[in-house]
Amino acid sequence: MENSKVYFTNFRTTSNENLIQKFTRLIKTAGIGQIDFNDKFTAIKLHFGEKGNLAYLRPNYARAVVDVVKSLGGKPFLTDCNTLYVGGRKNALDHLDTAYENGFNPLATNCHVIIADGLKGTDEVYVPLPEGEYVKEAKIGRAVMDADIFISLTHFKLHECTGIGGAIKNIGMGCGSRAGKMEQHSSGKPVVAQNFCIGCGQCAKVCAQNAISFSKTEDGKHRVASIDHSKCVGCGRCLGVCPKDATQPGTSDSNEMLSYKMAEYAAAVVKGRPQFHISLIVDVSPNCDCHSENDAPIIPDVGMLASFDAVALDQACTDLMLKQPMLHGTIMDECEHSHNDWAKDVHPTTDWTSQLEHAEKMGMGSRKYQMINI
Repeated sequence: MENSKVYFTNFRTTSNENLIQKFTRLIKTAGIGQIDFNDKFTAIKLHFGEKGNLAYLRPNYARAVVDVVKSLGGKPFLTDCNTLYVGGRKNALDHLDTAYENGFNPLATNCHVIIADGLKGTDEVYVPLPEGEYVKEAKIGRAVMDADIFISLTHFKLHECTGIGGAIKNIGMGCGSRAGKMEQHSSGKPVVAQNFCIGCGQCAKVCAQNAISFSKTEDGKHRVASIDHSKCVGCGRCLGVCPKDATQPGTSDSNEMLSYKMAEYAAAVVKGRPQFHISLIVDVSPNCDCHSENDAPIIPDVGMLASFDAVALDQACTDLMLKQPMLHGTIMDECEHSHNDWAKDVHPTTDWTSQLEHAEKMGMGSRKYQMINI
């Protein structure tokens, strides 16, 4: 079997070609034009950045992808799903506010932003995955699955749970609805933090399993909810409606299990339709862009990559990262460097290879690649 092709270019520019022009040349050379975009809805999946975090990709890159897709006859939109945690992207309205504040608005990007899993993170499609070992039915944001073509645009970085946050993370975790994210992060059934619960009953109204009941607090002043896990099916709708974030994901699985589930979700998203993947190794922060802050980059900026194979792309990005010198004055000065691996030095309990090995096993792509410099 022929190795997957991964196209690479660095961040150097000339007076004849600026960075966005070079980025556009990269994705065209990598073959994006081989896809039939004519009148096709095209989801461009990226992370809009959490409020306070400045490591997310600049909207200029999204605009470049949009312009290429439109020039090929496509109907692009930028998309992401709501977050499971409390923050600036928990519901579609806050999410759009954050996206616009960070520059991802129709004027700047030349296309609309659609939050794929709807207002409260419950607008999802159940995608069968019979070949999955841990996920048999992935819960994916509806707009992602309604699209004809899928493109990922990824800020490559480290991640506190999965070692690296690359294309597989952007696709698998990023395209999961709130219930899908819960399934990946935990046993799949929520619990109630009763000290936050105000007994409003919104969770019970949306529970189709009658799994939620109420009891009086010890002081008898108000009622609080609890969830019967023998009835709960883990749909996550109670997470979306709780006004106080009292319903929360259950006990987390291991980081390795998270990586396996995330890979299976990614495979469910891209299976059976045209796909194209782009990653930038820039501002490589030690943690996910979901943080409301970004620590200093741990390595110098490296370059831009594109491929039809998300697994090969993540492997190539990681290989390039590991070849870079660490930057002093960063978290790297505080780490014990005993792993010959920057990701594991920063997050010793993680193993970035788990997600790539499992994605390859799922048939999503290959870790073997041919690097083509342009």
